[in-house]
Amino acid sequence: DPEGPISSLLALPALCLMYVPGKLSDVERVLIDVGTGYYVEKTADDARDFFKRKIDFLTKQMEKIQPALQEKHAMKQAVVEMMNQKIQQLTALGAAQGATTKA
Repeated sequence: DPEGPISSLLALPALCLMYVPGKLSDVERVLIDVGTGYYVEKTADDARDFFKRKIDFLTKQMEKIQPALQEKHAMKQAVVEMMNQKIQQLTALGAAQGATTKA
């Protein structure tokens, strides 16, 4: 019943980027994808707890790797800047050599 405390209307994945409308016959028990093609039947409350724990875990992992990502980004920027300087030097050197051979 869509007017109940938990809506039974949902979108079901049909393909990677396509969803089709669907309706749950039992909103108290759901199947959740726990990864690599495995599904587990859980109560709605247990499913909410599972996803809350998963969100907390992923948030902590993102916080752990954030400093390393920032350091890698800074290193990449330094390398790009150094390469741009070298390209400018080589371009200037080539232009100076071209002017010397014409004179």
